[in-house]
Amino acid sequence: MVYYKPMTTSYTIDEAKQRIENYCAYRERCHSEVVSKLESMGMIPQAIEKIVDDLIQSNYLNEQRFAIQFALGKFRIKHWGKRRIERELKFKGLSPFTIKKAIQALEKEDYEGCFHSLFDKKLDSFSTFEGQKLKNKLIRYFQYRGWENELIFNRIEQL
Repeated sequence: MVYYKPMTTSYTIDEAKQRIENYCAYRERCHSEVVSKLESMGMIPQAIEKIVDDLIQSNYLNEQRFAIQFALGKFRIKHWGKRRIERELKFKGLSPFTIKKAIQALEKEDYEGCFHSLFDKKLDSFSTFEGQKLKNKLIRYFQYRGWENELIFNRIEQL
């Protein structure tokens, strides 16, 4: 049986707003993360709506800024491709327009350069495989990380 710990702390709107401002100041957040955090604090829907509106007005919460930072971070640190970044942003509930702006923030030269260097690195690490098995491993690796099929297959043809 699972036992849930009853909430012992209750927050006023001002206290909750202050905590969420600190939460948003730590790093960029999307609306769904903030709403989820407020719900976990036990806030009622009307209070959540008011706090989110206040955060947007005071520029603590900006989904376009969040999407761009998310896309750049996942690209630079985890080496995700555009498709994976787009999928994750959709999962977070962002609008198609916001997602498009985030994807456009990725520099084409950096993006392709990263792909080619990552491809060469993976090619070396998969050196024990040959022929079709090598190609399949490379395709699966890069598709999972969201790189476009066109980039993958063009590079594989060059082998």
